[in-house]
Amino acid sequence: MPLKTRVTDMLGIEHPIVQGGMQWVGIAEMASAVSNAGGLGILTGLTQPTPQALAEEIERCRGMTDKPFGVNLTVFPTINPPDYRAYAQAIIDSGVKIVETAGTPAVRELWEMMQPHGIRILHKCTAVRHALSAERAGVDIISIDGFECAGHPGEDDIPGLILIPVAADKVKIPLLASGGFGDGRGLAAALALGAEGINMGTRFTATVEAPIHQSFKDAMVATDERGTDLIFRTYRNTARVARNEVSQQVVAAEREGKPFEAVADLVKGVRGREGLASGDTDHGIWSAGMVQGLIHDIPTCAELITRIVADAEAIMRQRFQAMLTG
Repeated sequence: MPLKTRVTDMLGIEHPIVQGGMQWVGIAEMASAVSNAGGLGILTGLTQPTPQALAEEIERCRGMTDKPFGVNLTVFPTINPPDYRAYAQAIIDSGVKIVETAGTPAVRELWEMMQPHGIRILHKCTAVRHALSAERAGVDIISIDGFECAGHPGEDDIPGLILIPVAADKVKIPLLASGGFGDGRGLAAALALGAEGINMGTRFTATVEAPIHQSFKDAMVATDERGTDLIFRTYRNTARVARNEVSQQVVAAEREGKPFEAVADLVKGVRGREGLASGDTDHGIWSAGMVQGLIHDIPTCAELITRIVADAEAIMRQRFQAMLTG
């Protein structure tokens, strides 16, 4: 049976499972597969080279699903920033009604553009103080991202077991738990901690529909929860990535006190994208979370979501109930 929460009601989805935005991975094939399975699929806006390309990808996704899906737009400081407002305008003009955001305070300008158009804003953050600030600014859903996550976990290093209930105690709008989720136990735990759904990234990359080379999927199955590195710590822009030859070189360079310029060529996005396409898992850095320790197979998105929901329901109906009546 579907699990009904404020998140499912607000987003018009069957199951409280959201596929987070993932650079190079969040294209129409990925997002539509998640949405068709009853979750919320999300296109990654900046995976597309131009706002017009994003508009075309949105239309392509519409041709692959009649279910709700969203678009991710993440604002991070870069040397040559993209035209974020043009990407936001492409989203507005395309009629998308759900947007996942993350990043610097500059994202508020994009909220102000989108809110008058009835767009539901799902904002991902790594600290409760940022969640409360976003709530005051009128976002609709907070995705609170624990230290276990892939990508950027922030600088506070607070794991989900603490961060989620602390956020749930203070945030009044619906809350998604993010970072370290990949099975029904995680969904049941997130609901018990006060969240109303989960946001998954890494687990969705190890599915049949994920548009990355099979060798990356196999690598996630083969490794365990220790198979990540934290890089950019000394640059105050911490990122969790899969441990490989490149990430280890970056860690070593930081240990020696080298500046970002010394590793810039190693970590540039084009190298990561080339690796995902060629199958060379040591070509560049690629995001992966500690949840790799819970990845043991490569199902379809439909199989994965069905299994997660069924397992969560069994835990709540059977295991918890037996503890209450035993």
